[in-house]
Amino acid sequence: MLNLERLRTLHAISTYGSVTAAADVLHLTTSAVSQQVAKLEREVGQPLLDRRGRGVVLTDFALRMVDHAGEILAAVERAEADLQERRGSVEGKLTVAAFATAARGLLPAAFTALRAEHPRLRLELVEMEPDESVPLVVRGDLDLAVALDWTNAPLGVPRGLVPTLLLHDPAMIAVPAGHRLATREYVDVATVRDEPWITWQRGSICRDWLAHTLRAHGGDLVVAHTAREHETQLAFVAAGLGVAIMPTLGLGPLPDGVRLLPLRPAFGRDVHVLTRENTQRRPAIRATVAALRAAARAVVTAAG
Repeated sequence: MLNLERLRTLHAISTYGSVTAAADVLHLTTSAVSQQVAKLEREVGQPLLDRRGRGVVLTDFALRMVDHAGEILAAVERAEADLQERRGSVEGKLTVAAFATAARGLLPAAFTALRAEHPRLRLELVEMEPDESVPLVVRGDLDLAVALDWTNAPLGVPRGLVPTLLLHDPAMIAVPAGHRLATREYVDVATVRDEPWITWQRGSICRDWLAHTLRAHGGDLVVAHTAREHETQLAFVAAGLGVAIMPTLGLGPLPDGVRLLPLRPAFGRDVHVLTRENTQRRPAIRATVAALRAAARAVVTAAG
């Protein structure tokens, strides 16, 4: 009979591309991973790894085994979810990824409620952008990911994941108090398409969205300064060094010298929590999603 842990090891090598990477994920030594593969090769009577220089390539037979392993591991995950559902207890450890503003604006309230109601549940936050976190949920390295998409740039949800909408997060524009538009009730996107922008780092979802939106309104993104944190962006806006897009989720007090104005047309981000379909029935997953939804409702109520 095939050994499940050895199949898991082969699957990890295929998923992460090397014995070393698989060892890191599985919390094993590279020697232990190699030994697991060698034992599996003896079990199946076929070579599984073709060693080329310092790396390895999976044989054709190994790739077929990886497909079977994926199905088996998914079935095991579903069986574990069924067992936990039958037990009904919310316990164990969950790792939750969230982008920065959701980590600040939603997770403290959700985690506090979960700790009070389910003391045997252990939660770990990993702050991470959706382009990093979503593939890790698919692979099973993370249990949940709080991700976002913009009004005009929908999130692509990979097969096997289930999105749950938490809230809509309106986007505003932050301008210096002395800016020509600072006294308006709202700002038309076309009127700021050529402004110098204080924005996120190159390659981030929000910066890519901003560039796309400005192009759609006849402008190009002119980056004056780059900063990851909204507080830093607002400090540069207050200094008169540019304008910035500000989501409202997790936004703290505005510094002096900044006006926050609605955009026309209205834009915003939909915030979702993504979980694997195979784990939907786990009481810990359901409790965590429910706590995140409750925290999101509280945010919406406070903003309204």
